[in-house]
Amino acid sequence: MAVNITKAADLIRNMGWRYVSFRVRYELLRRSGLYKGKFPSAPAFRQYITLEDWKKSRRKFFFESREQFAIPRVPTPELRDKYNDIREGKILMFNSLLTNLGSDYDWVTNPDSGYKYDITKHWTEIADYSPEAGDIKFVWEKSRFSYLYDVIRYDYHYGVDCAEFVFSEISSWIKSNPVNCGPNYRCSQEISLRVLNWTFALNYFKNSPFLTDAVFDQIQYAIYWQMDHVYKNIDFSRIAVRNNHAITESLALYLAGMFYPEMPGASEWKEDGRKWFEEEIAYQIYDDGTYLQFSMNYHRVVVQLLTWGIVLAERNGEKMSNIVYDRAKRSVRFLTTCMVEENGCLPNYGANDGALFFKLSDGHFRDYRPQVQALAVAVGIDNSIGKGEDAGWYGITDEPTEQMRIGYGNFSFPKGGYYVIRESETLTFIKCGSYKDRPSQADNLHLDVWYKGENILIDAGSYKYNTDKGTMRYFSGTRSHNTVMLDDYDQMQKGGRFIWYHWPKEVHSGFSESAGSYVFEGAMNVFRQLKKGIIHKRTVTKQKGKPQWEVRDEVIGAPAGVKVKQLWQLFSVMSTSVSISAKDIKGIELQPEVSEGWYSSLYGQKEKSEEVSFESEGACIETIIAIESE
Repeated sequence: MAVNITKAADLIRNMGWRYVSFRVRYELLRRSGLYKGKFPSAPAFRQYITLEDWKKSRRKFFFESREQFAIPRVPTPELRDKYNDIREGKILMFNSLLTNLGSDYDWVTNPDSGYKYDITKHWTEIADYSPEAGDIKFVWEKSRFSYLYDVIRYDYHYGVDCAEFVFSEISSWIKSNPVNCGPNYRCSQEISLRVLNWTFALNYFKNSPFLTDAVFDQIQYAIYWQMDHVYKNIDFSRIAVRNNHAITESLALYLAGMFYPEMPGASEWKEDGRKWFEEEIAYQIYDDGTYLQFSMNYHRVVVQLLTWGIVLAERNGEKMSNIVYDRAKRSVRFLTTCMVEENGCLPNYGANDGALFFKLSDGHFRDYRPQVQALAVAVGIDNSIGKGEDAGWYGITDEPTEQMRIGYGNFSFPKGGYYVIRESETLTFIKCGSYKDRPSQADNLHLDVWYKGENILIDAGSYKYNTDKGTMRYFSGTRSHNTVMLDDYDQMQKGGRFIWYHWPKEVHSGFSESAGSYVFEGAMNVFRQLKKGIIHKRTVTKQKGKPQWEVRDEVIGAPAGVKVKQLWQLFSVMSTSVSISAKDIKGIELQPEVSEGWYSSLYGQKEKSEEVSFESEGACIETIIAIESE
């Protein structure tokens, strides 16, 4: 009983009374069935806007239409293969898993578990996860309609008319998903993305003979009720979730109000959506350019949403608030600083569900350059990482007014708790920071190392959000990161799927520099489920110009008899030879324990990795990590 009270108090302290009271009220209304009246099931058809009036609207998209769009045509084999897969019913889920759904997919069967959702059930009766149904994200993925970008790009680059296929896909979804019923109305962010992606397709194929009055009538009806759902449910994302969901939904409301102004409530969508979007950007992106979800991939999600919001506002004679531009520029700086020059990768850090909402180029999912560069150009920055196709699709042609050159040296982002050392051949990334917003992984003082574009000391990634508890704990917990555990304890105590108790508090962190080395020192208050006052101190000394790191870990205040375990994760398939040696506080060499771990570079996929660990009954471990250079 005392333990539960302590956890409840910790949850309230971390998340706040507003969050807790909202969640209690929300669940009561949902489970009682009172929400069903607010979100009517399968309402009668109504025409809110005609195709002719929509075409005459003065709103301006990224481009006028397919006929007026003009960027260099590059018909790549990769794009052709993707298109052919899609026509055969094969979808690249989470940008990683090629999944054959078949040409007559019903939109509600989970291809991972085989479970078929009941399409007659109201969305409030659909669970996000159950052992029988499995991970609902497998159902949401195609219904997001991000795959349409491969089809549209194929249409353009190969000159093959794909309009009939695109509108048949949208019509099939509408017929198979009654309004506010089934799994595809469960998440307002998924609804928002669907409407944004349909809007992109509508504008591209605006003059196609396959966009008939009958087809448009179906689409405008579905768009209205989906945005009505998002508007009425926005408090869940803005209070209970408060992450990229809230940014996506507020942007969708703003843009839906802009592009479908004849719909009832559109003026409120637009006004409130813009206000909420600006508020969420100001809150969620810290003033050093880092992001509150502590995730590289989710930061990229917001980068793309910023690009949509900034460009489309300007196209239509409006402009986002100054803080939106400021946070956009700071995001570009942070992500470019953490980027590996050779391939555009970022550390595999933080929660990663494989999201890349608007994929407008052929690059690998882990290559962040196209999306970061598009936002950079949108806000007038030349950050020297090369222009991708994305900027062309957004119609961004303005010359940069600001140069952003990220050189070599040490870089600190204390609000997010990131510390980076950039050199010509190495990138060193360290996480050390307190939390004012919810963490997703127990990974403080994690050390990520890259050498000549290869990830040497890795972050294991996320794998899946909904799987067995042991696997979830491994990927989100301390064991899969390059830091320290006490016995088998994580830095924080695990709660529900996305909840951690006893958030670590930073004691101090920062860089110093000498003629021959960079030195990072950080200390965190961790393992409070074991005992209050435990401090983990880590010092990382990077020899300048050499692929060598010295790491000193000291744990102060641990209970007697608890062993300090230092962890190192290495990908099994590496072309580079790495040596790791360690000594205890007495200078006695520690023997490494090598075991099998897991690595997930892409959501839903995992492969074997190598775990090297050192244990000591003393309080200190000193380690040398060296890469044998060619």
